[in-house]
Amino acid sequence: MRRIVECGLMWAVIASVACATPKTEPPPPPPPPPPQAPAPLDTSVVPRLEFNRAVVERGAPLFWIADDNGNHALDPAELAVIWGMAGDADLSTWVKDGAFTDAFRSLYGALRSSTAPAGLAADEAARRQAVLAELAQGRPTLIRTVLTDAGDKALVAHLEKVARLVEQVHARQNGVFGLDAQIPADDTASKAMFFRNQGPFCEAPKTENDPACHALPGKPKKVSGIYPASIQQDPKFCEALEKRKDGDALMKQFVVVQHKAGGKAEGKAATDDLVAVPYHEAFKDDVTAISAELTAAAAELAQNPKEAAFKAYLEAAAKAFLDDNWFEADKAWKAMTATNSAWYLRVGPDEVYFEPCSRKAGFHVSFARINQESLAWQARLDPVKKDMEAALAKLAGAPYKARAVGFDLPDFIDIVLNAGDARSAHGATIGQSLPNWGPVAETGGKTVAMTNLYTDPDSEAAMKEQASSLLCALTMARFDGAAKHGTLSTVLHEAAHNLGPAHEYKVKGKTDDQIFGGPLASTLEELKAQTAALYFSEWLVDKSLLTKDDADKAHIRDVTWAFGHIAQGMVNAQGKPKPYSQLASIQMGYLHDNGVLQWKAEEKAANGSDVGCFEVDLPTWKGRVDGLTKIVLGIKGRGDKALAEKMRDTYVKDGTPWAERRATIKDRWLRAPKASFVYGIDRR
Repeated sequence: MRRIVECGLMWAVIASVACATPKTEPPPPPPPPPPQAPAPLDTSVVPRLEFNRAVVERGAPLFWIADDNGNHALDPAELAVIWGMAGDADLSTWVKDGAFTDAFRSLYGALRSSTAPAGLAADEAARRQAVLAELAQGRPTLIRTVLTDAGDKALVAHLEKVARLVEQVHARQNGVFGLDAQIPADDTASKAMFFRNQGPFCEAPKTENDPACHALPGKPKKVSGIYPASIQQDPKFCEALEKRKDGDALMKQFVVVQHKAGGKAEGKAATDDLVAVPYHEAFKDDVTAISAELTAAAAELAQNPKEAAFKAYLEAAAKAFLDDNWFEADKAWKAMTATNSAWYLRVGPDEVYFEPCSRKAGFHVSFARINQESLAWQARLDPVKKDMEAALAKLAGAPYKARAVGFDLPDFIDIVLNAGDARSAHGATIGQSLPNWGPVAETGGKTVAMTNLYTDPDSEAAMKEQASSLLCALTMARFDGAAKHGTLSTVLHEAAHNLGPAHEYKVKGKTDDQIFGGPLASTLEELKAQTAALYFSEWLVDKSLLTKDDADKAHIRDVTWAFGHIAQGMVNAQGKPKPYSQLASIQMGYLHDNGVLQWKAEEKAANGSDVGCFEVDLPTWKGRVDGLTKIVLGIKGRGDKALAEKMRDTYVKDGTPWAERRATIKDRWLRAPKASFVYGIDRR
């Protein structure tokens, strides 16, 4: 027993000693290995043009600018984020600390895989395939602006917000606002198409009439947001509105046609309760927000006396969004010139081509920097613009008489951003003369030429390839892709909108819209301007203001410009005329029938592979173009609708020898996708 006790005491002592002795901690775990650098990303797998196409299909707002170092691989410094497609996307999502992020690596790894999930129903699979075919007909083409000045960045930030809001109100005008919510979440290609086309409808020549081509699985019909859906079931509803006693009021350019409050229910065909609602009431929330951003943009210029004219226009435009007094805003806009501002902006409702009746003005933004090279052209042409008016008046004949012209010759601008009605799915406006109505239009508006479009290497290469497939070797030898030859025609085209019988000219008290109807009037005005451009190039040679060599190169460039528009087809999917396509067909068809544009059926084109080509007989150009100009100006000057319709039908309808030539032009020209401009504003 004693031993047991002693033994217990011993264990107690041992225990107490053990408790008093510090525990031995286990050794710390070994440090984790240093993070493995990600495996090198081979960005030479997808060539640049294919990369720019493929990221669009996946809805990624990216663009490979150029292979600056010639290594045939995409480097982080060569990547740009484009505006609009993914909201306020930021480059840091894709590039951080000079290296590609995991998000970019994941995207890049998927670029060559299909965007369509397995298990789709046959009709849905066909729709998605048609969407891809639509996107493939546009070549993403970047317009990039680099901002370094803090004041410029603040100003542009407000104008970017204006652009997004204008896109929103224009979507309402087009009747497509909010429809993109119906696109399946995994269908990134359809989302990209909806953004590019500003709606779910296909627009490219090969797919615009494909019944499977649509961004929405439900495929709703196209319904304008400018008129009640109830009256658009009648294919001739535009003519019906124009013939009403209140037709002039309903068809004013800055109003929406709606049913009266408490009137006939939407969906019924009744039209006796229609009313014109001003834009500022119909789109109140949108235009109020736009006005606020324009006011904020003006405030950014408060301390910059060099931009007083720009500030005044921003304030005037802000007010016009609230009261639709656009004619007052036009005065401030015209006062902003290449000599008193570094910027160009036009924001508001202007062109009418977007809507089925071609009468209502579409909201748009064109924002640009002034290119000072325009001053040289202004100095050259300003002294002779009255002579230009006199020359066109003589060709037009009675009853048109030469008038005092007060327009300014074109400012050259480098586009920063287009939005709303100014942002096209394919191509872009290269010149514009505005406004279309009001006191400023009557006394001479303002003209701009966009000089940084189609000047990138991809566009130049595509143009040369397309031209060589249609022109014979002798004519192709005179082809010169230099921007100045296209710019010449743009300058003359836009100046001509302010010369001769224009939109505001009346015959027996009626404007061209009232005489010819909206669509034909639009085509005729553009035909007048472009035909005058062809005429004035030789006229300038006679005045010793242009060399004959430059005029001849401009002629060839004008022919290829016309080919590009002819290739787009004469009407859209809804049967509405395409003004530029129809004017191009009329011009080239006339020159073809009169021996200037000669088809050599057995001769190889300049590319050495296509058989059959066009030769341009330059010695006969002047005489034949003079004749065409006289016809076109006479139609406008006399209000000769019968002759206008005859000329249109002769050169636009199918089933003629010229229509066969048009088919050849379309087939060869459309081998190359058309530029689809995207915009990048770089604040790095």
